Amino acid sequence: MKTNLWSLFVTTLLVASAQAFYLPGVAPTNYAEGDRIDLLVNHLTPALKHPSSESDGKKWKTQIYSYDYYYPKFQFCKPPNGPKKQSESLGAIIFGDRIFNSPFDIQMLKPKKCATLCESKYSKTDAAFVNRNIRAGYNYNWIIDGLPAAKRVKDLRTNSEFYSSGFPIGKVDDNNKAYLYNHFEIIIEYHKRSEGQFRVVGVTVVPQSLDRNTLDVSKASPEELCNPDLNPVVLSKDSEKKVLFTYTVSFEESTTAWATRWDKYLHVYDPKIQWVSLINFSLVVIILGVIMAHILVTTLKNDIVKYNEVNLDDDVAYDSGWKLVYGDVFRSPANRMLLSVLIGSGSQLLCMTMVTIVFALFGLLSPSNRGSLSTFMFILFIFFSIISSYVSGYLYRFFGGENWKVNMLLTPTLVPGLLFLIIIFLNFFLISAGSSGAIPAGTMLAMVLIWFAISFPLSIVGSILQSKRPILSVPVRTNQIPRQIPQQPWYLKTIPGMIMSGLFPFGSIAVEFYFIFSSIWFNRIFYMFGFLFFCFILMILTTGLITLLFVYYTLCSENYKWQWKALFVGGGCSIYVFLHSLFLVKGTLKDFTSMVLYLGYTAVISILVFLVCGSVGFICALFFVRRIYSQIKID
Repeated sequence: MKTNLWSLFVTTLLVASAQAFYLPGVAPTNYAEGDRIDLLVNHLTPALKHPSSESDGKKWKTQIYSYDYYYPKFQFCKPPNGPKKQSESLGAIIFGDRIFNSPFDIQMLKPKKCATLCESKYSKTDAAFVNRNIRAGYNYNWIIDGLPAAKRVKDLRTNSEFYSSGFPIGKVDDNNKAYLYNHFEIIIEYHKRSEGQFRVVGVTVVPQSLDRNTLDVSKASPEELCNPDLNPVVLSKDSEKKVLFTYTVSFEESTTAWATRWDKYLHVYDPKIQWVSLINFSLVVIILGVIMAHILVTTLKNDIVKYNEVNLDDDVAYDSGWKLVYGDVFRSPANRMLLSVLIGSGSQLLCMTMVTIVFALFGLLSPSNRGSLSTFMFILFIFFSIISSYVSGYLYRFFGGENWKVNMLLTPTLVPGLLFLIIIFLNFFLISAGSSGAIPAGTMLAMVLIWFAISFPLSIVGSILQSKRPILSVPVRTNQIPRQIPQQPWYLKTIPGMIMSGLFPFGSIAVEFYFIFSSIWFNRIFYMFGFLFFCFILMILTTGLITLLFVYYTLCSENYKWQWKALFVGGGCSIYVFLHSLFLVKGTLKDFTSMVLYLGYTAVISILVFLVCGSVGFICALFFVRRIYSQIKID
């Protein structure tokens, strides 16, 4: 019964998320018959999976960076007056969207048959470049009325059909020969809202490769030009090749309402695997919770009772683990400034992630508004600077730090500055590869200005607010002379602890990370925020519980230096995030640039995960330690 209620609750949230994607102000466009429908073109992106192939003695593999649609070597047809860049949000620019107009002439309910776009000439070097990227699985990404042009795909697991955004620029046959698609059958699904008013509710494209060099293009009929029996287009590196690009437009009436037109694009991959993962790690959290309850209710309770029964006036020492280090457990840790800054930044990221997921869960971030998710995250990260400075400054005072001005300056600059430098470094590789993912200098400057104009003042406010709060009291006094720490078991050392403890939190989020990485690198639409929300909660709970266990056994081993260990053990999940990302590509990255970019951005993601989980582990450990030592009597 409980399982059914759980399933019903999550399913309801998923359905609400899928059907409530439109923010107020994102209004539908009504078309009359003959009205122009703009076809916009976005960057060219690599496919998720592509088997390596061999040609001319070389082994081609997957690239991970995108190209502008009008990158010169592709020779795609341009509008008569040249391409015009469309306005984009900050998040869309950061994630590589580069949207332009196109030469396609589409009018509502005006079918076209074999209309000519242009004729392009491919040189030997252009042909080699295009063939290489056909083998690398690059996709077109067109946009019509806010919807991605898609290809129809059938999920063999669920036997259901859905629309997968984007379609390939060419195909590779069994002999590893590449063919360029140069004819596009565009199918626009429309919904008749009222007499004379129509709305676009779906767009699919069926590409074909048709070689017209054997025809007299000026005299050939549309049926001859678009005859599917024509040989495919083969670009040769030994000679130049002329390619005629054409398109066909047809319209299909649909019963799909505009409000639910995204449903066919939002397909749940492997739903059984996600449910199994969710249930399994829910059990893990329950088991860890039972273990912690056993420790708190029985072991700790009994220890506290026995310890409090000892007559402290007698020369008697209750020789038992965690109670012996009461005089050092709240001793200020080494590098307290750095620790407080990292915890503050992790708290900022935690709040940003949680609020973003909740907003997306209830459908307040629309996929039709490109880049809204990343823009929203960037804005939240800036405004939550007040939280990072508050937490960082408060912990620094708790640790006994006095140089509060340095703390106030380091908190909004250290972690964001490090991430910004890494992004600038990786940006040079994107520029050298000619990728559309390279962030423009103007956008970089705007980000810096926004940061200094908003983040710094908020950090100052956070520091002022925390300075007015009383310091968290400690239940025991700290000895003047530090206690000697005995030899520690190998499994209680930091690195083994990270490896062992990080596995549990990662397991709760592993399945979702696969879809998140697919969305980041391969232009997939991620929308399963219901699963993500519960998996994220499980990860936070598991991180907190496993860190408490590790800290408890560390204290029982008479080691009072728990602060940095709590951070690293809590952040152990990041190790598996990085290793899991390497497993996803399995050595299939094509070139050095792809390797550097993938490893670099994956390292950034792993650092962010480390800070989020590490801050959760530390905060849980802090209140746990304070709680248990407040229960014992100290003379």
